[in-house]
Amino acid sequence: MIKKYIKRSYYLDRILPFMSKDIIKVLVGQRRVGKSYLLFQIMDELIRQGTKRDTILYINKELHEFESIRDYHDLLSYINKRAKKQKITALLIDEIQDISQFEKALRDLQASGRYDIYCSGSNADLLSGELATNLSGRYVEIDVYSLSYPEFLLFHKLDNNEDSFLKYMKYGGLPYLVNLDLNDMVVYDYLRSINNTILFKDVVARYNIRSIAFLERLVEYIADNTGSLVSAKKISDFLKSQKTNISPNIVLNYISFLSNAFLIFKVRRSEIGGKRIFEINEKYYFEDSGLRNAIVGYKPSDINKMLENIVYMHLRASGYIVTVGQLGPKEIDFVCEKRGERLYVQVAYLIPDEKAHAREFGNLLQIRDNYPKFVVSMDKMIEGGEKGITHVHITQFLKRFL
Repeated sequence: MIKKYIKRSYYLDRILPFMSKDIIKVLVGQRRVGKSYLLFQIMDELIRQGTKRDTILYINKELHEFESIRDYHDLLSYINKRAKKQKITALLIDEIQDISQFEKALRDLQASGRYDIYCSGSNADLLSGELATNLSGRYVEIDVYSLSYPEFLLFHKLDNNEDSFLKYMKYGGLPYLVNLDLNDMVVYDYLRSINNTILFKDVVARYNIRSIAFLERLVEYIADNTGSLVSAKKISDFLKSQKTNISPNIVLNYISFLSNAFLIFKVRRSEIGGKRIFEINEKYYFEDSGLRNAIVGYKPSDINKMLENIVYMHLRASGYIVTVGQLGPKEIDFVCEKRGERLYVQVAYLIPDEKAHAREFGNLLQIRDNYPKFVVSMDKMIEGGEKGITHVHITQFLKRFL
């Protein structure tokens, strides 16, 4: 199979140490973030390293030719008929969650020692649950996200400037956009179709959802309240005011379904200086800011929400575990931890006066440790920071860490 693609070196570099090793490589992420093309990239790298083409077996459950592979029996039968005997076969399976009890087949194939296995999937609960139960310690999971800002510039051949960033904020980073004209009508028609695919294939069909209208209203509510502290009860109360009577427990279930499809991410609050994780009032962000805008519209009045969404996803893609920091009555937008290191981030559109300056810098100044602290904004004239806090333009921040 010959496919043209732009390399995503960040992800290939994470996969390389496990290539040709006796461990299953699992790429997970929302639909259309580029997992299939990463599998093509892996195939080309295997060939570059000396793997023969006739020992590479590729299965894509989104293609009609593989429709007959419905369960793990079908999968094992298909592979056993085509794999070369006495040779190691590189096996790549795209959207593996669409194969019933796939984990049984993977366990059998991995135990044989004859397969170098790579697979992708678009359901967090199914993949992590079944693999953790049946293949504990024998697989590595690699999260794949839509394009980072540096990748967006590379894909679209753009310079790093304000106009390019505004395009990224408005349209998001789904890789296929490189094939479309970046205008509202074309892009948002495409993004709305992706949103519908995720909702109906990965949520409605998988979890047998009956109240589709409620699901759509819930997604709209989360999109409209991106980056705001919300609870299941608050959402339930709001919907009741709109003549939709849904209990908080059902709200929680539906949110978990959306999270499992990687459409949204829940961010909990943590106590700075302590170990407490608060169980109510979380924030939600979308995997892709363009999808969020396609749902509720791109409004300049929402720029703070969009900036927070972009910074959160950048930190997450960079490997950080991110929470919302609680410091007494004050809030820190993001507390980020990775391999024992920590950093704090405040996000603002502009800091035009002393009041805004005191709010954004003042909260960080209350933290009594020496970990890095950042205020991220779109101010054109940035003087560097204050008392160890780095003030940085968002386009420069998005070029760090990843």
